[in-house]
Amino acid sequence: MSEPTDTWDAESSPGEQRPEPETGAGAGADPGARSAILRVFGRQLKRCRVRAGLERPEFGAMVGYSASTIAAFEQGRRIPPPRFIDQADELLDAGGVLLEMKDEVAKAQYPPFFQDAAELEAKAVELHVYANQAVPGLLQTKEYARSVFGMMRPPLNEDTIEQRVVARLARQELFAKHPTPLMSFVIDESVLRRPIGGREVLRGQLEKILLAGHQRAVEIQLMPLSSEQNAGLAGPFTLIETDENQRIAYVEVQNVSQVHTERRLVRGLEIKYGILRAQALTPQASLNYVEELLREL
Repeated sequence: MSEPTDTWDAESSPGEQRPEPETGAGAGADPGARSAILRVFGRQLKRCRVRAGLERPEFGAMVGYSASTIAAFEQGRRIPPPRFIDQADELLDAGGVLLEMKDEVAKAQYPPFFQDAAELEAKAVELHVYANQAVPGLLQTKEYARSVFGMMRPPLNEDTIEQRVVARLARQELFAKHPTPLMSFVIDESVLRRPIGGREVLRGQLEKILLAGHQRAVEIQLMPLSSEQNAGLAGPFTLIETDENQRIAYVEVQNVSQVHTERRLVRGLEIKYGILRAQALTPQASLNYVEELLREL
C-alpha cells in the first residue's frame, strides 16, 4: 500500500469516516495524539539515559546515532525506528518501559488517515492492490517515494517527508516475512509512464517493479492504455485478508480514506478486482512490457 484526513476505528460502523484535524500548510504536522506519544516516549528515553549516567554523544555512539538525533528523539521531533527502541531499552536497562511504547511509536510514523490500514497490512496473508495514480507504496523506491511526498500540497516539511519515506520503506519488510503473503498488483500503464522525480527516478522505479515481479509470491499486471475496457476508473483500492481471516478493503481518494469491513462492500471490490485482472495483461506479458518501457528511457 501514499494527507482534511479521515480514518476508521474499531468502534465506528463499517465504512464510517471519522474526520481528523486538517494539517496546516507547510507544517507537515499530524494531530495531537501522534505528537503526544512521541513526547512521552522522548521524556522516558531522556530519563533512562540520564539515570544511566550517559551524555547524548556517548549514548549516540553506542546506538549509532548523532547527539543531535538523540536530542530529536528525546524532544519528540523525530520518530525513532523500532531497532533503536530495542537497543535503547536494553542498553539503558529500561526494564521494558521503552518497549511498551514501541507499537504506538511505530503507528505515529504514518499519517493519521493511514494508521489503521498500515496495521492491517502488516497482518496480511493476502494483499491485492489496484493503482492508477502512483506506484503502490509497497513497490516504491526511496527516490520515488521522496518525490511523491515532495509533491504534496499543502507542502510537507523536510522532517515529515523523511519520516514518511522511512515509514513507507519499512512497510516493504512484508516481502521478507515468512511465510510471504500472497501479493498481486494491477497498475495502470499511465503510472509507469509518468516520470515522477525525473527519468532516472522512473528508471530505478521500473527496475524495482521488475525485481518484485519475479518473486514467487508476487504477481504484477499492467493495465494498458490501449485497453478499451477498464473496471477501475473509480480509483485505486487495496484488498487485505489478515491472519485472523478478516477480509478488508481500503480506499483512499484525495487523502480521505475508508477501511471497509462490511462484507457487501468488500465483496463488490473483490469482484471488481477480479475483472481488472482479467482485463489487464498477464503477469509475464506485463513484465515484458515494463522491460520495453525501460528501453524507451
